[in-house]
Amino acid sequence: MRGRACAVVLVTAVVSLLAPTAVAVAEEVPAPESLCTVRDSRLAELSGLAADGDRWYAMGDGGTKLQVVVLGRDCGVQKVISAAVDPYDVEDLARAKDGTLWLADTGDNRKQRETVALHALTPAGKATLYRLTYPDGQHDAEALLLDGSGTPFVVTKNVLGKAEVYKPAAELKSPGPNALEKVGTLDIATTDTPGGPVGGVGSMLVTGGAVSQDGKTVALRTYTDAYLYAAPDGDVAAALKRNPVRVPLPNEPQGEAIAFEPDGTLLSASEGTGQPVRAVRGAAALAAATTSADERQGSPGPTGDPATGGSESGVPLLPAAAIAVLVALGLVFVVSRVWRARRG
Repeated sequence: MRGRACAVVLVTAVVSLLAPTAVAVAEEVPAPESLCTVRDSRLAELSGLAADGDRWYAMGDGGTKLQVVVLGRDCGVQKVISAAVDPYDVEDLARAKDGTLWLADTGDNRKQRETVALHALTPAGKATLYRLTYPDGQHDAEALLLDGSGTPFVVTKNVLGKAEVYKPAAELKSPGPNALEKVGTLDIATTDTPGGPVGGVGSMLVTGGAVSQDGKTVALRTYTDAYLYAAPDGDVAAALKRNPVRVPLPNEPQGEAIAFEPDGTLLSASEGTGQPVRAVRGAAALAAATTSADERQGSPGPTGDPATGGSESGVPLLPAAAIAVLVALGLVFVVSRVWRARRG
């Protein structure tokens, strides 16, 4: 066992042992239900999803033009909305109240982009570019949240489970660049939900986001789970400081897409040919119910009770996991050097 495979096994094992316990699953959370199977080759790397109650809007990772595939509720293709704009790495999708589709061109695995971008794509195929700059260096991000007023929030993906939340510091102007400001941090623990491409580490990586159509529930997902936050006043940044409800999304090979139906049903989907769109009925109401229960019980919520790990977001902190990852990577390096010396 060498290279990346060895690293994944060591990191997963050590982080799983040392990371704090993740947010508990509420007893009333239903299991995901498969609705239909996506078979169109343009969605083999499905990473963004939105819904309007009648149809779904799906987007694949990568490509040489902006392209959103409109699906019926049977996963059949109804039409394609596209624009001749070549993105760098589109990772998520959100739909505004006026029907505009916002594509998050925010992927940056190698942390080398000077700017990232948002593309606003109308149903008629007109695209508007907004370049964005972070205040603190490069980040890889796969989650986009769009609040009721149309303000976008970008949430980063970090191997140590620390997701950072950014929004534009001023009204967006095209083409920009537009400065982003940091408005929050989430620390996400490992879970035992099966699935994802990188073992237990994948349960800490934020791969998608969505806001319910009434603006009162915010969802972030990892490869294996969704976290639902109540936003009674529509404030996304404030919502992400509350205690979330964890909804397991097991056995998705590379789960990156998430969306809300107007009735509060949570939708999820994975990259990979022939993967289903799945639904968790009544998911949006779970976050509101949990927040109400916390308030009745006097829960400290975002103040960071040490008994829950001291996280301002309600998700446990991961100092031990961070150390564990560094130790594991060091072990990989040492083992690799010893192996090479023996081979020589």
